[in-house]
Amino acid sequence: MRGGILHWVDDPRDAVTAVFREERTRLLASLIRRAGDFELAEDALQDAFAAALVAWPQSGIPRNPAAWLLTTARSRLIDRVRRESAFVRVAESRARAEAARREEAGCTEDDPGDAMLADDRLRLVFTCCHPALDPESRVALTLQAVGGLTALEVGRAFLVSEAVMSQRLVRVKRKIRDAGIPYRVPPPEVLPERIDDVLRVVYLLFNEGYLAAQGDALVRTDLCDEAIRLARLLHTLMSDDAETAGLCALMLFHHARRAARVDADGTLVPLDEQDRSRWDRPLVVEGTAILDVALSRARPGPYQVQAAISALHCAAPTAGATDWRQIASLYAALRRFDPSPVVELNEIVAVAMHVGPEEGLARLADFARRASLDGYQPFHAATADLLRRAGRHADAVGAYDRALQLTRNAGERRFLERRRAALR
Repeated sequence: MRGGILHWVDDPRDAVTAVFREERTRLLASLIRRAGDFELAEDALQDAFAAALVAWPQSGIPRNPAAWLLTTARSRLIDRVRRESAFVRVAESRARAEAARREEAGCTEDDPGDAMLADDRLRLVFTCCHPALDPESRVALTLQAVGGLTALEVGRAFLVSEAVMSQRLVRVKRKIRDAGIPYRVPPPEVLPERIDDVLRVVYLLFNEGYLAAQGDALVRTDLCDEAIRLARLLHTLMSDDAETAGLCALMLFHHARRAARVDADGTLVPLDEQDRSRWDRPLVVEGTAILDVALSRARPGPYQVQAAISALHCAAPTAGATDWRQIASLYAALRRFDPSPVVELNEIVAVAMHVGPEEGLARLADFARRASLDGYQPFHAATADLLRRAGRHADAVGAYDRALQLTRNAGERRFLERRRAALR
């Protein structure tokens, strides 16, 4: 750890913040396995971080901060469990089972064991996405437990208050405990029927990082990184599943463009204006290799199609060289898997980029007659852009106004305001 994310950190308080950001999910997952209870594990981890804020300024940053925190949190967990006598036998049984696993894995108390913690994160994701939980609860719990979002941030994503979301999260955690939902990766024969829900939630976690629903930051790299780590683990677990590979490739292509997606003040930079020299080419190469293998299996699915679209964007040396005809065809194929307004809107934009803005605007008008889109921000943003491209600036200003009314992210808002101001 000291040679990794903390090699540049001298202040102990900054070190605690860095470890919290980088290691929280792994440590929480390990504690949940030990406790079998989300709330107990979260409280113990919070106690450990609070203890670090007191101890590290006095004794210095430990050689292995994650191991220090895990050991401290385990001690706090044992103390809490002992105070709850009903849990004592369960805790002792889990402790014996964990000790046997650690011995088999060759881990010591001073070493959390990277392989074991990686397994714990997978267990956490599959537990959060258990079919006994309703779909909304799966997403909310994953965003909090795996993504580290606060109840306030998760509530914003669901358009409810912090208090309401806090109550929902408490209820779902207690349901997992009381129903005895197993904290494990399902056996191989069950994985195929469980993987779709897990992939969906992991992608939602990535999307919240890729384009934050609200707040000042357009991109939350920590959420994107965590989602990609999970996607890689799932791809390793199910190496023959083409859609798991497709999702992994898709997120790698998207994340490769992260450095060019915002300017110095955090404002959105659209794809056609990005500095492509700042794209992460090793991630593009990795995503291309994974996608090629997935497509060779001839089992197409929506994640593979989306990855193919993103691959075409990444392959274009300039915005003008983008193969919009092929991208429009892929969106038409994607609509057969996912006939949603999101996909249809993207297909219309791709057609407009290939044929011309007037064709896109005609299709948007037909689209609006068939669907209720007044409250859908991307529809108004796309309309404004095509009107701008068509030279219909007065109409474009009105469309930008409506898009701005529906925009909650500060970075995206600044971009739309600049586009509207340029028209005036």
